[in-house]
Amino acid sequence: MSTIFTRIVNGEIPSYKIAEDEDYYAFLDINPMAKGHTLVIPKKEIDYIFALDQQTLAGLILFAQRIAHAIELAIPCKRIGVAVLGLEVPHAHIHLVPLNTESDIDFRKPKIKLTPEEFKGLAEAITKEFI
Repeated sequence: MSTIFTRIVNGEIPSYKIAEDEDYYAFLDINPMAKGHTLVIPKKEIDYIFALDQQTLAGLILFAQRIAHAIELAIPCKRIGVAVLGLEVPHAHIHLVPLNTESDIDFRKPKIKLTPEEFKGLAEAITKEFI
């Protein structure tokens, strides 16, 4: 059975897409810790990030770097935090979270609530900055 992320890539479940290429896909987290919280995934469904072959892992990091740069340009923040947990969805993924303080990336905190219009506006703003 496909993961929720594979179903998003395949268009079976909607997402607020930021960017994609042949191998990778980036979209807004629907339970964000901060405005602009983005997930970056390989399209290849592999459960654990360190189970990815070296070429796919390197490509994922480079794609995430480009997404992080776009987030920084679109969302006022001091840095982009990076987290790889991989326990909640069995599909390798990277969290990119705009940070102003270290507590902005505390997964135990309640998630922020955004309207569909806010999600759409954030996705458009970040996508516009993607190079």
